[in-house]
Amino acid sequence: MFIIGERINGMFKDVAQAIQKKDKSVIQDLAKKQTSAGASALDVNVGPSSDNPKEAMEWLVKTITEVSDAPLAIDTTKKDVMEAGLSACKSKPIINSVNANQDKMDSLFTLAKKYNASVIGLTMDKAGIPKDTEGRLELGMKIVASAMEHGINLSDLYLDAVILPVNVAQVHAKEVLRTIRESKMLADPAPKTILGLSNVSQGAPSQCKSIINRTFLAMAIANGLDAAIMDATDKELVDAAITAELLMEKQLYCDSFLNAYRKK
Repeated sequence: MFIIGERINGMFKDVAQAIQKKDKSVIQDLAKKQTSAGASALDVNVGPSSDNPKEAMEWLVKTITEVSDAPLAIDTTKKDVMEAGLSACKSKPIINSVNANQDKMDSLFTLAKKYNASVIGLTMDKAGIPKDTEGRLELGMKIVASAMEHGINLSDLYLDAVILPVNVAQVHAKEVLRTIRESKMLADPAPKTILGLSNVSQGAPSQCKSIINRTFLAMAIANGLDAAIMDATDKELVDAAITAELLMEKQLYCDSFLNAYRKK
């Protein structure tokens, strides 16, 4: 499982305050905690914390790369902020994200080519998020085709079937699982699949969030999920991911499989 730590996001109060005060210690501590807990990459989102998101993104990326070599997923909808983040990265970056609107794909796939970045493609467009699997796969195919036209290697493309909160959009969960499974048939080689996992429990009571996240992650892995943007510091959540991959024969069994996985 390729885990992208979600915690460096200006929507969190401590991150927003750190951006405003240019307090490197908070950001660097979050980077270290997430990678030591199992994150393979780190999501970076300025959020609404700064009047100058381009400058804030550049500061965040440089601050993180002082203490971590992990790839960074630059998380923004603004092209100039995206390019500021990509240009400051030291490792192969990830664009988070592009939707299926042609103007967005043309703009961000061009940046991906320029900076040799991987790309997360959201199966949504100007009309919104399709309710069913067929609509999500149609947009997924559009993203795959556009990526190929722009010379993007499909091994660098992640499709996100866009899970919605189960408390308001319960019907979407099974459609997302089927989309994950059937996305593997869109191209050869198949695009990878990813989820912004915490969305599934957004709005649920705090005591329910962890079990919803864990259960849905295990179900998604059983349907072929390759990666997730999630709370890498949630030990039980990471344990669930490791165990689900073990049961899908993606890892070799040993009695100490949890520790063995973390030592790799």
